[in-house]
Amino acid sequence: MEGERGLLPDRIVLPDGFQPEGIAIGPGPVAFFGSRATGAVYRADLRSGEGKVISSGPGTPSLGMKTRGRKLFVAGGTGGDARVVDTRTGRVLKSYALTEKPSFVNDVVLTRHSAWFTDSTNPVLYRVPLRGHGRVKTVPLSGDIAYADGINANGIVAVRGGSSLLVVQSNTGKLFKVDSRTGVAKEVDLHGESLANGDGLLLEGRTLYAVQNRLNSVAVVKLNGEATEGRVVERLTDPRFDIPTTVARFGDRLYLPNARFGTPPTPETPYDVIAIRAR
Repeated sequence: MEGERGLLPDRIVLPDGFQPEGIAIGPGPVAFFGSRATGAVYRADLRSGEGKVISSGPGTPSLGMKTRGRKLFVAGGTGGDARVVDTRTGRVLKSYALTEKPSFVNDVVLTRHSAWFTDSTNPVLYRVPLRGHGRVKTVPLSGDIAYADGINANGIVAVRGGSSLLVVQSNTGKLFKVDSRTGVAKEVDLHGESLANGDGLLLEGRTLYAVQNRLNSVAVVKLNGEATEGRVVERLTDPRFDIPTTVARFGDRLYLPNARFGTPPTPETPYDVIAIRAR
């Protein structure tokens, strides 16, 4: 739907049967979406809402994603891998086998020197160097975080230049600050609040947006300077939400793909992306 006075569309229609999960925006008014079914990558123009599939995918998921320049970094879900995709051509520039174990490589954040990936099945983070020919490093998680049945470590963002990482654990609703050097996780004090079903994260200054997928809401968390505690000051929702998974920002809008986990997927199932006003 086109807004008044030439505003950007507040809804982007994805291909039927696409089954979106991840989103990345930029550089510029361009968004990328990954398919959890095939690993395809769809590129959309945020000004017109139109787009196309630029990469057909490997047949395994494309979940969390981030861009830097012309490179799109993609978490490979059950494929146990990570990929770097050219944002213009869709060509896979590089692929990393992160683990040979059963895994669910779920989300990614980029720091100055590294790409960090979460694994919702195994209590580890994976560090992929952005320059040179360094090897993938597996960093075991320890401290306050304890893995259990279901989806564990999910969304991830960087604080303090990447010396620490914030990770949400979906099945417990807890948020952790992780030392990126040691993997030691300290629970962030949310003053009795929960981020249950926490999925994608977006950090802007001290404001953390945490998507709570099956709750159809986005928790707005105000963090202290050390990111050791936070308070949920608001929860954003929209009647058009249908289990959104993650969030990215362009201008004054937040964009969230509707994963529709509660709808049995078929090749004809419609999917879309919803834009709401940021806080």
